[in-house]
Amino acid sequence: MELSHNLLLNEEACNQLGDVQKAEFIFEWLRYLEKLLLATSRNDVREKQKTLVEQLLSLLNSSPGPPTRKLLAKNLAIIYSIGDTFSVYETIDKCNDLIRSKDDSPSFLPTKLAAVVCLGSLYKKLGRILGNTFADTVGNILKAMKSAESQGRYEIMLSLQNILNGLGAAATPCHRDVYKAARSCLTDRSMAVRCAAAKCLLELQNEAIFMWNTDLDSVTTLCFKSFEGSNYDVRIAVSKLLGTVLAKAIISKHPGSAASRQSIRRVSLEEVLELLGTGFLRGSSGFLRASGDMLKGTSSVSRDVRVGVTQAYVVFVSTLGGAWLEKNFAVFLSHLLSLVSQSHPKATQTQVDAVCCRRCVSFILRATIGGLLGEKAQIAAAKEICQAIWKLKKLSDAVLSDGNLETRLSSTDVAANQHMLVCALQELGSLIHNLGTTAAPLFQDPSTGLLDSVTSVIPHPSNCVRLAAAWCLHCIAVALPSYLTPLLDRSLERLTVLKSSPEAVTGFSFAVAALLGAVKHCPLGIPHGKGKIIMTLAEDLLCSAAQNSRLSAQRTQAGWLLIAALMTLGPAVVTHHLARVLLLWKCVFPASPKDLETEKSRGDSFTWQVTLEGRAGALSAMKSFVSHCGDLLTGEVIQHLLLPLPCAVDLLTQLSSILKTYGSPLKTPSVVYRQRLYELLILLPPETYQGNFCAILKELTADLTAPDIQVAASSCLLPSLCHQDDLLILSPLLQETDHRFIEEQLLLGNGVACGSLEYDPYSIYEDVEGNSVPKPLPPTLSVISSAAKLFGVVCAHVEDAQRLLVLEQLLNSIKHTKGVRQQVVQLHVVSSISNFLKYLAGSKGNLSPEEIRRLVLTLVMGALESTNPLLRCAAAEAWARLAQVVDDGVFTAGLAQVSFEKLKSARDVVTRTGHSLALGSLHRYLGGISSTQHLNSCIGILYTLSQDSTSPDVQTWALHSLSLIIDSAGALYYVHVEPTLSLIILLLLNVPPTHAEVHQSLGRCLNALITMLGPELQGNNTSVSTLRTSCLLGCAVMQDNPSCLVQAQAISCLQQLHMFAPRHVNLSSLVSSLCVNLCSPYLLLRRAVLACLRQLVQREASEVSEHAVVLAKDSREELTPDANIREFGLEGALLTLLDKETDQRLCQDIKETLNHMLTSMAVEKLSFWLKLCKDVLAASADFTGVTCVDTMQEEEGDRGDDASVLTTKSNEKSHPFTHPRWATRVFAAECVCRIIKQCENANSAHFDIALAQEMKKRDSRNDFLVLHLADLIRMAFMAATDHSDQLRLSGLETLLVVIRQFAAIPEPEFPGHVILEQYQANVGAALRPAFTSDTPPDVTAKACQVCSAWIASGVVNDLNDLRRVHQLLVSSLTKIQAGKEALSHLYNESASTMEILAVLKAWAEVYIIAVQRHKNHKQISKTPTCSEGLLDLVYTDLGTLSRLWLAALQDFALLSLPSEFASQLPDEGGAFYTAETSENAKLHYHNSWALILHAAALWLTSTGFAVAEPDEGTANLSRPVTPTSMCQGSSSKHTVKSPEDVYTDRFHLILGISVEFLCSLRSDATMESITACLHALQALLDVPWPRSKIGSDQNLGIELLNVLHRVILTRESPSIQLASLEVVRQIICAAQEHVKEKRRSAEVDDGAAEKETLPEFGEGKDTGGLVPGKSLVFATLELCMCILVRQLPELNPELTGSPGVKVTKPHMLSEDGSRLVSSALVILSELPTVCSPEGSISILPTVLYLTIGVLRETAVKLPGGQLSSTVAASLQALKGILSSPMARAEKSHTAWTDLLRSALTTILDCWDPVDGTYQELDEVSLLTAITVFILSTSPEVTTIPCLQNRCIEKFKATLETKDPMVQIKTYQLLHSIFQYPNPAVSYPYIYSLASSVMEKLQEIDKRKPEDTVELQIFQEGIKVLEALVTIAEEQHRSQLVACLLPILISFLLDENALGSATSVMRNLHDFALQNLMQIGPQYSSVFKSVMASTPSLKTRLAAAIKGNQESVNIKLPSSKHTANPGKNSTIQLKTNFL
Repeated sequence: MELSHNLLLNEEACNQLGDVQKAEFIFEWLRYLEKLLLATSRNDVREKQKTLVEQLLSLLNSSPGPPTRKLLAKNLAIIYSIGDTFSVYETIDKCNDLIRSKDDSPSFLPTKLAAVVCLGSLYKKLGRILGNTFADTVGNILKAMKSAESQGRYEIMLSLQNILNGLGAAATPCHRDVYKAARSCLTDRSMAVRCAAAKCLLELQNEAIFMWNTDLDSVTTLCFKSFEGSNYDVRIAVSKLLGTVLAKAIISKHPGSAASRQSIRRVSLEEVLELLGTGFLRGSSGFLRASGDMLKGTSSVSRDVRVGVTQAYVVFVSTLGGAWLEKNFAVFLSHLLSLVSQSHPKATQTQVDAVCCRRCVSFILRATIGGLLGEKAQIAAAKEICQAIWKLKKLSDAVLSDGNLETRLSSTDVAANQHMLVCALQELGSLIHNLGTTAAPLFQDPSTGLLDSVTSVIPHPSNCVRLAAAWCLHCIAVALPSYLTPLLDRSLERLTVLKSSPEAVTGFSFAVAALLGAVKHCPLGIPHGKGKIIMTLAEDLLCSAAQNSRLSAQRTQAGWLLIAALMTLGPAVVTHHLARVLLLWKCVFPASPKDLETEKSRGDSFTWQVTLEGRAGALSAMKSFVSHCGDLLTGEVIQHLLLPLPCAVDLLTQLSSILKTYGSPLKTPSVVYRQRLYELLILLPPETYQGNFCAILKELTADLTAPDIQVAASSCLLPSLCHQDDLLILSPLLQETDHRFIEEQLLLGNGVACGSLEYDPYSIYEDVEGNSVPKPLPPTLSVISSAAKLFGVVCAHVEDAQRLLVLEQLLNSIKHTKGVRQQVVQLHVVSSISNFLKYLAGSKGNLSPEEIRRLVLTLVMGALESTNPLLRCAAAEAWARLAQVVDDGVFTAGLAQVSFEKLKSARDVVTRTGHSLALGSLHRYLGGISSTQHLNSCIGILYTLSQDSTSPDVQTWALHSLSLIIDSAGALYYVHVEPTLSLIILLLLNVPPTHAEVHQSLGRCLNALITMLGPELQGNNTSVSTLRTSCLLGCAVMQDNPSCLVQAQAISCLQQLHMFAPRHVNLSSLVSSLCVNLCSPYLLLRRAVLACLRQLVQREASEVSEHAVVLAKDSREELTPDANIREFGLEGALLTLLDKETDQRLCQDIKETLNHMLTSMAVEKLSFWLKLCKDVLAASADFTGVTCVDTMQEEEGDRGDDASVLTTKSNEKSHPFTHPRWATRVFAAECVCRIIKQCENANSAHFDIALAQEMKKRDSRNDFLVLHLADLIRMAFMAATDHSDQLRLSGLETLLVVIRQFAAIPEPEFPGHVILEQYQANVGAALRPAFTSDTPPDVTAKACQVCSAWIASGVVNDLNDLRRVHQLLVSSLTKIQAGKEALSHLYNESASTMEILAVLKAWAEVYIIAVQRHKNHKQISKTPTCSEGLLDLVYTDLGTLSRLWLAALQDFALLSLPSEFASQLPDEGGAFYTAETSENAKLHYHNSWALILHAAALWLTSTGFAVAEPDEGTANLSRPVTPTSMCQGSSSKHTVKSPEDVYTDRFHLILGISVEFLCSLRSDATMESITACLHALQALLDVPWPRSKIGSDQNLGIELLNVLHRVILTRESPSIQLASLEVVRQIICAAQEHVKEKRRSAEVDDGAAEKETLPEFGEGKDTGGLVPGKSLVFATLELCMCILVRQLPELNPELTGSPGVKVTKPHMLSEDGSRLVSSALVILSELPTVCSPEGSISILPTVLYLTIGVLRETAVKLPGGQLSSTVAASLQALKGILSSPMARAEKSHTAWTDLLRSALTTILDCWDPVDGTYQELDEVSLLTAITVFILSTSPEVTTIPCLQNRCIEKFKATLETKDPMVQIKTYQLLHSIFQYPNPAVSYPYIYSLASSVMEKLQEIDKRKPEDTVELQIFQEGIKVLEALVTIAEEQHRSQLVACLLPILISFLLDENALGSATSVMRNLHDFALQNLMQIGPQYSSVFKSVMASTPSLKTRLAAAIKGNQESVNIKLPSSKHTANPGKNSTIQLKTNFL
C-alpha cells in the first residue's frame, strides 16, 4: 500500500496485482491523492496535471465502483480548481460522450455512472467558470435519464443537485427542465431515487422561485404522492423538502427585479397550513378532485402519507425557528387540534384511525414545543393550551346542557372534541413534566387556572379524555411534588362527593390511580395516612357497586383500580391493608366449582359484564401486588392469594360457553379477563398453579389458533423474540429513531391500532421508559402476546405426553387454515414455541423424546421459509434455541446440514435468507460448533450468498450471519481473516450505494473482524499491517457512504480500531467526521458519534478538543448549524446538544464525555470551563432580559414575518446558550463542583490568593481558581435562587463546596480578614429563599447544612453579620419545635424527619464549633470576643436544643436496634418519626446522628451532668427526653426519676450509641461520623461523674477499650487513631481515680488499723494475675502494643523474625506517627498506678520493654542536641514509671528494684556493638535516660557497683567526645546528678568525674574559647564546679574554690583589652566577673586567702573591676542574659524528665 502514496499512480505496481487488490490499491491512491493535492503547491500540480488527468480519465473508463468513482470525481475537480482549467472542457466533453454512448452492456454501466458523477463534481467545484457549457451538459444528462435504470437515475439526480449547487442563479434557464425530471423521480419505484430527487429539488428551491410560489400546490401534491409506499429515508428527505419549501413560501420577501416579471403571489400562513392539513386528512388524492370513493367515504389516508406529512410539519416549524413559533403559536395550535376535530370525520372515523392521528398531532406538538422553545416560551405555550382546553370544555358543556330531544346527535358532538382534548391534555402534561419545578409560575397565576381546567374535564363523557386528564395530573405531580398531596386530596374528595355520577367515578378514580403512580417519582412521598383513606374508599365503592345498576360497572372498575394503584406504593404501605385486600380477592370469586355452575345459570348479559369487569380488576390488583410488593410474598400470603385461582381458571374455561349464551356485549370484557389472568399467571411461580396446567394449556391453544383473529400483528409479538442484533437487518423501522413514536404505526400494518391509554386504563399507574404516556396495545393483541408468553412457561412444566398432544394440535391448526388466516396462526404458534424454547433454555430444561423434537423442528422449519421477514428472524432464533436446549452435537450437526442442503438447492430469496440466518444463530448460541470443517462449509456457503448481486436481501442476511459466526468462532476464525477481509472490501467497493442495508451488514462484519483481531492489530509485521490498512480502507469507504446508518457503522469500527491500535487511527480526520455528525437527524448516528467521542476523550481529551476547534476554524461552511464549535469549542457544542437532546442514553453519553473532558482539562483551561458553566447558568438567570430584546427588535423591524426570524438569529449569536433547560443548568452546577475538586488535586495556588496573584503577574497565562471566586459565588447564587428545585439543591451544594474550600484563605490586602468575607451578603441572600414556608424539605435541609458550614467556617467574626444567617436557623428551630406533628402535610412523614434532623444537625455543628473556639480562646487570651459571642448566640436556644438532641438520639438508638426487637419499639413511633415510616426515616437519622451525639455530649459536659435548673423543676427532670414525652412506659407515668437516674440514662444513651456504632463499623461509615463519635466520648469523659461511672464498672471500660482497639485496627487515619488514644487515656484516668478513691476511703475507714491489713485495690489483687478479656490493663496493653508495633515493627521480635535486639538504624517517625507513639507511651506510663502492687509487677517488664524499645528505635541524632519528640515522650514515660508509688510499696519493692536494674542494663547495653557493628544511637538520649534512672528511682536500684561503674564509664566517655553539643548536655546532666540530695547516689559520680571536668576546664582555659559553642561548654562546666562548691563539706570547700578562682580570673580583661576583644571574649569576661562577684561575698575567707597568696591574680582582678566600673551598670544585665540560655535549658530538662 505504501507504493500507492504518490502524486501519480504507480501503474507498474498496480498492474501486478489481482483484481481485488488492484481496486483496493487504486482507492487507497485516490484517498491519498485528495489529501496530497490540498497540501501541494499550485506549480507542482500544474507540472503533473496532464499526466494526472490522463490517469484519472483512464480509471474512469475502467468501470470504477461507486466509492471509487466518487473519489475520482472529487480529485478531478480539485485538480482543476488548483491547476489550469483549459483542459476542463475537454474532460467535460469526454464525460458527455461517455454518457451519450449507445453501449448498454452491464459492464459499461459503471463507466457511464462515473462520468455522470464527474460532471456533478466538476460543476460543483468550478461553478460559474463553466457557465457556458452547462446547458448542453444538463440537456445531455436529462436525455440519458429517460433510458437509465434506477442506479443511473439515482446518480443523475445527485449529479444535478451538485450542478445546481455549483452554478447557483446562473442555472436559471434549465430550472424548469430539472424540475420536470425530478418530479418524475420523486415518485420513482426505487426509494433511493426518490431520496436523491428530494435532495435535488431541495437544492433547486434555493434559486427556483416558482417552486415556493406559483407551483407551490403542485410541489405539495407531488410530495404527498412521494410519501405513498415510502420508506423512512424517503420520508425524512421529502418531509425536509416539503417543510423547507413551505417555510420559504412564508418567509420570502419580494424577490429582486430579475424575477419581478413572474406573477408573484403572497402565501399566508393559513394557506400553508391548509395545504399541509389537506395532505394529513386526505392524503395524496388531491385537493380539488375528490375522487369518487372519497366522496363515498370509503378510502382512508394511507398511514405513510400521514406520517410523512407529520414530519413535514415539524421541518416546517423548525425551519421558521423558535421565535416564529412563539409568535404564531395560537394559530398553529388551533390548526393542529382541528386536524382531529369532528369537522374532519374521515381522520377519526374508526378508533384505529383516531389513535394514529392523535399520535401524529402529539408528535408535532412535542417536537416543536419541546424542541424549539425555551422554558419561558414553553410556559406561555402551556397557557395557550390551557385556554384551548377551556374553550373545548365550554363547547362540550353547552352541548350537554342543551336539553333538546336529539340526544343522539349531542353524544356525537360530545365525542367531537374528545380527540382535540386528548391531544391538548397530553401535550400539557408532557410540557409540565419536562419543565419540572420551573413550571411553578404557571400554577401561581390565577388567570390561567391550569389545575381547574384539567380537573374540569376529568368527568368528561369520553373515556379517553378522562384518561388523558388523569395522565396530565400525573405529569403535574411528578414535575411539582408539592402539588401531589393536594391533587390527591382534591380527587378523593370529588370522588366521594360525586359518587353517583358514572363519569365522575371513573374520571376521578383514573386521577387517583395516576397520582399514586407518580408517588415513586417523588422522593418526598405522600403522607402515610393517604393509603388508609384510599383503601377505605375503594372498599366502599366495591361494596356499593351492586346498589345502583347504572353505576355498578363504573364503581367496580374504580374500586379495583384504586386498589391496584395503591399497590405501587410498595410493601411499607400495603402491609397495613393486606388482610383486607386478601379478603376482597377471596370474595370476588365463587368459592367452589358448584357456585360457578349456579352463577352461570343466573344473570343476564349486563350482570356478567359487571362480574367480568370486577374479576378482571381483581386480577389486575393481584398482578400489581405481586410485581410491586415482592417482599410481602411470604408462603402464607401466597396461599391466600392462590385460593381464588382455581376458580378463576375454571371461569376461563367457561368463557366461551358464556359468550355463546349472551353474545357480543361480553366479547371485550372476556378478552380483558383472559389477558389479566394470563398476565398474573406469568408473574406467579408456575408450581403454585400446577393443578391447573391442563386447563390453562387448552385455553391457550384455543386462543392462539382462534378463528376470529384477522390481523397478523407480527411487530407486536416478535421483536421481543428475535435477537436485538438481528432486528437491524429488518426494516429500519425496528431501529430506534427520533420518529419512533409515529413510525411505529407503519410497522403495525394498516389494520392494527397503535397502543393508546384507553385500551387499558390499568396501565395509568405503571412506569413507562422515558416517562411518556403509557401506550398499551388493544386487548385483542395484548391477549395474544400474554398467551404466547404463558404458553412458554406452562408448556415447559407439563408432562411429555401432554406436550406432544399440544404441539400436534398446533401443527394441525396451521395445516388446516388457508391464506391470510394461515399466516396469522403460524405467527402465533411460532411466537409461543419461541417463548417455550427461550424459557427452557433459561431454566436449563431439556427436550428428550425424539417425536417432540421433530414436531418443534417442523413448526420452526415452516416459519423459516415464511414470507414475513420478522417471522423468519424469530424462527432462526428458535432454531438455534432448539439446538441449545437439546444440547447434542449430532442433533446440531443435523440442523446445520438441513440448512446446508436447503441453501445449496433453493433459489428463492425467502429460503436463502431464512436458512443463512439460521446458521448464524446456531453459532451464536453454541459458540464455534463442533468441527473446523463444519465452520469452513458454513463460511463457504455464506461467501457465495453474499456475492449474489441479484438480491441485496440475500447479501444482507448472509453477511449478517457471517458477522455472527466471526463473533462466536473467536480464534478458530483466524485462518479465514484475510479472505473475509478481501471479500468485505470487494463488496464495499462494488455494491451500489442504493443498497444501504448491504453496506450495513458489511460494516457489522468488519466490526466483528476488528474485535476478533483485537490488540494484534498493533503489530508491525507485514501481514498485520496489510490487515490494518484494509480495515482502515473499509472504514473510509463506509464513511463516504451517503447512508447515515452506514456512517454510524464506520464510526463504531474506527472506535474499535482506536481501542486496539490507537497509533494507527488518524485522530484529526476521525474527530472531524464526529463533529460533522454531532447533530445528524439520525439518532443511531448521533449515538455512534457520542459513544466514540466518549472513548476518545478518556485517553486524549485535549487532542480531541484541539482538533475540533482547528477543524471548525478551517472548514469553509459552518460545520453543524446547531453546534457552534468555532466559538465555544467541542465542549460548548456538547452542552448545547445536551440541552436539545431527548434520548436518555445519548444524554448520559454526552454527560460522561463532558465529565472526562473536564477531569483531564478543567485545570488547564480553567477560565474557559468556568465561562461555559457561567454562560449556561446565567442564561437562565437573565432570560427575561433576552426575550425583551427580541420583542423590541420585532416591533421596530419590518412587520413581515421574515424580519423576526432575522432579528432573533443575530441576537442568538451574542449568547451561546439561549434558554438552557433546567436539567442542563443542573449539570453545569455539578460541573462547577467537579472543577473545584479537580483544582484541589492540582496546584496549591488555586487556593492561595497571594501566590495566585504573584504567579499570574509572572506569566499572564497562569490561571487559578481563587481568582474566579466572585464567579463561583455568583454561579452558586444564581443556581440556589432559581425556580427549579433540583437546581436549587445543586446551587446550595456548590455554595457549600465553595465555603469549605475557600473559608480559610486570608485576604492579603486586609490582614486578619479572609477572602470570603466580602461575599457574606450574597451567601445570606442565596440562603434566605430556602427558608420560606413553601420550600420543599429537601431544599431546606440542604440550606441548613450550608448555614452551619458558613457559621462554622469562621469567615464572619462580627456578631451582627452572623446574626443574619443565625436568624434563619433560629426560624427553622422554632418551626420544628412542635415535633413531627407540626410540619407540612404535603409530603411523607419521613420528609419532615429529614428536615428536623437537618436543622438539629446544623445547630449541633454550630454548637460544636462555638465550644471549640471558646476553648481555644480561653487558652490564648482573657478578653471576650466573637468566639464568646457565638457561644452566647447558641446559648439562648441551648435548653430547647439539648432536649431535641437527646430526643433525636433516643430515636436513633431505637431505630438502630436489630429487627428481632421490632416488637419492643413504641407503637406511635419516636419523637421525630412515625412507626409506619421508620424504614425511610432510618436513612435520615443515619446521616445526622454523629454531630448531634457530639453536641449532646458537649452540652452534658458543660453542665457537668448537673442540670436541675430551678425553672425546670423536678417534674421536667423526670422526662429529659423529648418534646412529645415519648418512651415513658406505663410504669413511669407517675414516678419521678431521680436526677441520678436521668444522668445514668443519658450517659448510657451516648455511650451505647457510640459503642454500637464503633464496634461494627460499616464500610460506608464516614470519617466525619467516626471522629464525631470519638470526640463525643472524649467530651463525656472530660467530667468527673461519667468517669466515675466508667471507673466503677470495669466491664464497661474493657468493652470500650476493645471497641477502640478495633477502630484502630480497621481505620488507618491518624486523626481517628489519635482521638481513640485520647479516649483510652481518659478511661485509664477514670480507673486511676477509682482506685485512688477506694484506697482513700479504705484508709479513712481503717484509720486506726495497721497499714498492713489494708486490702489490695487495683488490678491483679494479691496474685498479680491479669485475665485477658476481664482486665482493663491487659486490654490497654494490647491496644498500645498495636499502635507501637504498627509504627515500629522492630518492637515485635516475632515480626522481625529474630529473638533479641536486632541491629536497625534508629529512625525518625512521621509527625503523625510520633504523635501516636507519644500518646501510647503516656498511657503506658499511667498503667502501674491502676494495678495492685502484685499486678504492677506483672505488667512492668512489658511497659519497660516497650518504653525503652521506643527510645532505642527512635534515638536519632538531631542538630543542636535536640531530642526527637518520641524520645522525649519515652523519657517522660520512664520518669512517670520510675517515680511510681508502686516502686516503693512494700509488696512490690524488691521485684520492682530487680526489674528496674534490668531495664537500666538494657539501656546501657544500647552502647555496645551488636554482631560486631555499632548502633548509631544518640548518646544524649541514652545519657538522659540513665540520668532519669539515677534521679527517679530509689538509690538501691542504681547504686550497686556494677551498674554504677558502667554509668560512670558512659559519662566519662561522653566527656571525652569531640561533639560540643554532647558535651554541653553531659555537663547539664552531671549538674543535676551532682545536686542529688542523697550522697549515696551523687558522691560516686562526683569522685569519679569531678577531676575530669576540672581538667577539661583548665584545658579550655589554656587555649581560650573561640566560638559561642565553646563558650557555652565552659559556662556549663563552671556551673558544675559551682554546684560542687555548694555541696562540698566545709573542710574541702577551700580547695575547690582555690581551683575555681584562677580559671575565672584568667578570663578577665583589663580596660585596654576590653575595647578590642571579640564578642566571645567579652561575654566570657562578663560571665567570669559576674561569677566572681557572687563567689567573693559567699566564701569570703577562702577568697581572701587565695588573693593574698597569689598577688598576680589580685592585680588582674582589680584592673578588671576598675575597667568595668563605668560600663558595669549597662553590662550586668546583658551578662546575666548571656548566662541564661544554659540555665533555661537545664530548667526545661528538669521539668521535662528529671
